[in-house]
Amino acid sequence: MGNQTEWSERKIGQFQSAIIDWFKNEGRHDLPWRTTRDPYAVLVSELMLQQTQVATVLNRGFFENWLSKFPDVETLAAAEEDAILKAWEGLGYYNRARNLQKAAREIVTNHEGRFPTDLETILTLPGVGRYTAGAVYSCAFEKSAPVVDGNVVRIFSRIFGSTSPVDSTAGQKQMWNWAEELVPDQNAREFNSGLMELGQRICRKSNPNCEECPVRPHCSAKQNHMALDELPFKKNRQKIEVKTERVVFLRDGNRVFLTQESGKRRTGLWRLPEISFETAEKMTEIFRMKYGITKYRVDLQIFRGSDLEIANIIGDGQWVSVPEESDACAMAAPYRKALTRLVDNEFTEPDWELKA
Repeated sequence: MGNQTEWSERKIGQFQSAIIDWFKNEGRHDLPWRTTRDPYAVLVSELMLQQTQVATVLNRGFFENWLSKFPDVETLAAAEEDAILKAWEGLGYYNRARNLQKAAREIVTNHEGRFPTDLETILTLPGVGRYTAGAVYSCAFEKSAPVVDGNVVRIFSRIFGSTSPVDSTAGQKQMWNWAEELVPDQNAREFNSGLMELGQRICRKSNPNCEECPVRPHCSAKQNHMALDELPFKKNRQKIEVKTERVVFLRDGNRVFLTQESGKRRTGLWRLPEISFETAEKMTEIFRMKYGITKYRVDLQIFRGSDLEIANIIGDGQWVSVPEESDACAMAAPYRKALTRLVDNEFTEPDWELKA
């Protein structure tokens, strides 16, 4: 098995059985995306969970809300982009929502509205990579396909005691080779779901709960007293960069001035208008807040505009009523939080002063 560790068929079977039995007895079977075999619903859940924690998707009702608005591929394919961005608000990485709609339109246009049932065709859908295709194929159709996500990488790195960089081409290839050799022909749904949940709950990034791990007897890293917190090993660990964003709060009666994003990540979303350092120096800072996105730690500084003419400096945008129109605008979480704080104070206490 791979070039580091050879497992017998008997040991592979023991590993598979341990994962499947653990999932059947200990897995979270009440999760809404595990109570369905609808491949569209499974695809929605997989894309939501790519960059978002299970608790966030579950506790805030994102999955159920999405399916209530877009219950099938036909409904999603026909929806306006503003509507899908609004339904995705709070999840971030909005291209996932756009890719879902592209996939829905592909299915409606080229597959007569029927979700493809073979792995190769699922892989051709927009926004669907090897992991997502394997997850849909095994979870919705209960067919055998490997999956490799961050949880699986962590488990395999520890099980095989691998110190090869997982962020290299060779490292990724090795992970997929292990996944292909370990996934069973039968019960692949339970095996893949169990493997991913084991990484979420037991074989955690820090403080793994080895005492309750069903595959502890197979763990080379544990047996060889390796530092589990250092696995998986990455050659290029991402460094956090600090950046500053300056935005302005402009009010005209019961309206606020908003602009739309134009960057690749947040295109079409609404936000408080960004201003330059020179413009900000002439204004009064109201408050500031911090948020993180990918490799950035952002210091968001909010200033008060002195008069309506500042809108001419900002460029394109529009006045929206509060809360009717502003609540309907799809907005990235940091700006929604800032606007909510501004409106809650500004519209109830006109002379308020809120500093960091």
